[in-house]
Amino acid sequence: MSRDMSYSGVMSRRNEIMKRAVGIDYDKFEGIGIAFDYEKMMRETGYTLEEMKRIQGSTGVGNTPLLELRNLTNLARKFSDEGKGARIFIKDEAANPSGSFKARRAANAVYHAKKHGYKGVIAATSGNYGAAVASQAAIHGLKCIIVQECYDSRGVGQPEIIEKARKCEAYGAEVVQLTVGPELFYTFLRLLEETGYFNASLYTPFGIAGVETLGYELSMEVREREGRDPDVVVCTNAGGGNLTGTARGLIKAGADNTLVVGASVNLKGLHMASDEQFNKKSFTTGHTGFGIPFATWPDRSDVPRSAARPLRYMDRYVTVNQGEVFYMTETLAQLEGLERGPAGNTSLAAAFSLAQELDEEKIIIVQETEYTGAGKHIQPQLSFARQNGIEIKFGDPREEIPGKTIILPEHPRLIKAIDLDLNKIRRSYIKNCLEINNINKVSEEDLEFLAVDTKSDIESVSRIIEELNINKL
Repeated sequence: MSRDMSYSGVMSRRNEIMKRAVGIDYDKFEGIGIAFDYEKMMRETGYTLEEMKRIQGSTGVGNTPLLELRNLTNLARKFSDEGKGARIFIKDEAANPSGSFKARRAANAVYHAKKHGYKGVIAATSGNYGAAVASQAAIHGLKCIIVQECYDSRGVGQPEIIEKARKCEAYGAEVVQLTVGPELFYTFLRLLEETGYFNASLYTPFGIAGVETLGYELSMEVREREGRDPDVVVCTNAGGGNLTGTARGLIKAGADNTLVVGASVNLKGLHMASDEQFNKKSFTTGHTGFGIPFATWPDRSDVPRSAARPLRYMDRYVTVNQGEVFYMTETLAQLEGLERGPAGNTSLAAAFSLAQELDEEKIIIVQETEYTGAGKHIQPQLSFARQNGIEIKFGDPREEIPGKTIILPEHPRLIKAIDLDLNKIRRSYIKNCLEINNINKVSEEDLEFLAVDTKSDIESVSRIIEELNINKL
């Protein structure tokens, strides 16, 4: 009997399809209410740190350079108080085979797929991860399909996404390009079911564990060079895997006092699933349109339980504006001779601001760079923005309105990272946990889980639950 391939039919089988395509029985990690055993999931389905390093090293992934940005540090010190202006370093992940840190995630996922007999891999991504999966699939001799949300209803695609499609195709992947909307997940599920390929999701334990080597590696490098751990590590935050994996690696290195800061581009007011607003943004990743929704409900991803849980590890969350990131991209190229793409430069813009708060002897690390290319360069991005009615000018970036203006700072002293209220984000996450799971009474197990999952404490979680008028068992 033929299967129902309608939208509702495929979506009704999503858990069945996912379980077969990932090879993980997520049910065995579940508790009764909100809680699940996160560490058991990571332990039983991930790999040891040494295994991950070996897997990645066999395909040329990892051991990327750690570079001190002396000229940028000196520039930051010009606008700092006396004795302030931390040393800024950058982990040059563009040196990985596919040009980004996501090669670390892909190396583990594709290795695991081949080990378990899958003939191919599929990933739903408009970003660097698609190129990373395609690259690793080519190395391991597996088929690869990348599903992209690429165009609006007029058939107009963003330069950066089209750039990444070209890179995926260069590695031999089949790229399925879709318009913005719910058909992305439907098409992804249908292809998984039809092909029997492995779901190389960004959010499996394999993928997140792959980034642990990055956090561990940068800690070891700083210790070797400076005799101590970094004081602050800034991670560009979107779906949360970058920050989660890096923080877990730092913990495994014993860097317990290193502060982990998430940084996103401020796209407040733009809806990522809106056809009309899809091309109004100039950044396809590392922005609040992903960062906030995934922080407040990480399990919205393409697996039943996401291994990317940024609130578990985030000490601070800041935003920068689009114009500031464009400005910092040019500054990195012209002061340090490094031409890199926008994702890592989001964290760099934040680090430039945060360094001015810290003492001169402190060390702040931007933990990634990404490759750049025709669609990622500043000029095609700004030209595309103009074509979509965005006004571009110099001035104060604080006055920028996403979807209407891009304001390049008229002076570097105007680059300022803005703090988001982590307690407000924690409250939203807890509220979502209660509502989505239809919880009327919260158990002690749930309280303990929520305290860990929000990097807070049981007292704080209890207070939020009481404010939401939910009883405790």
